Amino acid sequence: EALVRALQGSELRDIGSQGWLRQHEYVEKLNMHGILSASAGQEQLLTELLVTHAKIPVLIGELISVEIWKHKIFPVLCRLEDFKPRSTFPIYVVLHHEASIINLLETVFFYKEICESAEDSILDLIDYCHRKLTLLAARSTKAQAADPVPPQELQKQAEMMEFEISLKALSVLRFITDQVGSLPLSALTRMLNTHNLPCILVELVEHCPWSCWEAGQLKKFENGTWHVVPPEDQVKMTKLDGQVWLALLNLLLSPECQHKYRFDGFNKSQLLKLRAFLTDVLIDQLPNLVEMQRFLSYLAVTDSAPPKKDLILEQVPVIRDHVLKKNSGKWEAIAKHQVKHAFSPTEEELKLQARRWAQTYSLDMMEALAPDKPRCRVCGVEAAKRCSRCRNEWYCTRACQVQHWQKHKPACNLMA
Repeated sequence: EALVRALQGSELRDIGSQGWLRQHEYVEKLNMHGILSASAGQEQLLTELLVTHAKIPVLIGELISVEIWKHKIFPVLCRLEDFKPRSTFPIYVVLHHEASIINLLETVFFYKEICESAEDSILDLIDYCHRKLTLLAARSTKAQAADPVPPQELQKQAEMMEFEISLKALSVLRFITDQVGSLPLSALTRMLNTHNLPCILVELVEHCPWSCWEAGQLKKFENGTWHVVPPEDQVKMTKLDGQVWLALLNLLLSPECQHKYRFDGFNKSQLLKLRAFLTDVLIDQLPNLVEMQRFLSYLAVTDSAPPKKDLILEQVPVIRDHVLKKNSGKWEAIAKHQVKHAFSPTEEELKLQARRWAQTYSLDMMEALAPDKPRCRVCGVEAAKRCSRCRNEWYCTRACQVQHWQKHKPACNLMA
């Protein structure tokens, strides 16, 4: 509760400051707590606290601020002579902050109360998710060859983080579409007509950026890594495929959406592309898609009536516009301030921050989050014991530990 209460929005000029880094620690601890609670089916407490203390709009505001910083201030920062990239540090800590927030939102947005507690900020979140889905749709799935040059390697890591953030945004958007019945009319209009999300989702089904062919093997992105998919599993639906199809079901089949969406010639031709993907194998895995198949068959042979034009006062997202207007023309001044006060840390400040992060990411916590059980360093079987001195290596038996000791001893001494 103390961590939730302490959450607050940041000014752009404060990103990277000590106060902002503390906020990052709070978000990261809540994020890890949310994942552990969700895996145990006990995330209601976190959800209730975020709703009670009205922190969802705060988290969405922080997400928008970080995104603006990346696009407006970081490029200016890199052009300044005083900025010495000790310092791919800024972009990675900011990207990690964005990833932590979107991950936390993904964990809790499953609940209707969370979606409702976002209130008007839901429009900013929809816009944010739309920008991320557009990035996904434009992403080339061609595998890049590993490059040993450090800047390019770092750039690849940054791109991978952006890719993972975009995938989280896809999940958040799907949870928002689950609540179309309780969303404000402006949110539906924004998703269906302003951004035409159904057509973007069709693009994702068609080009599937989390799947690629490399050296004759199919690889899919799941749980944070690319996996080679054996031939017998290539027709299996991944979680990400499921998120896209569920979002399409929500946006196309609910009466509220059918009433508002423009089924014009272009949209109709795009949606009918889905028929080629609705195979019996896919429908067996997600039986609800039978309804989608029927709907598309009906759409193919009928001229849909134009949507009824209601006279409504449409809300517009305010968080992003407010931040942009407030800081317009100040990008260089903010960058110079951050070089001086945030991104030129002394050795002592770096050590202090490293200590704080080491406490945040304790070994016990990281092990609890890991999807796989530890394996014996010697024989590779599942391990239950580990070196009591450095707590870094795992073994199945005392015999394996003794056998490995001479190799492990130098690292153990260093760690201890």
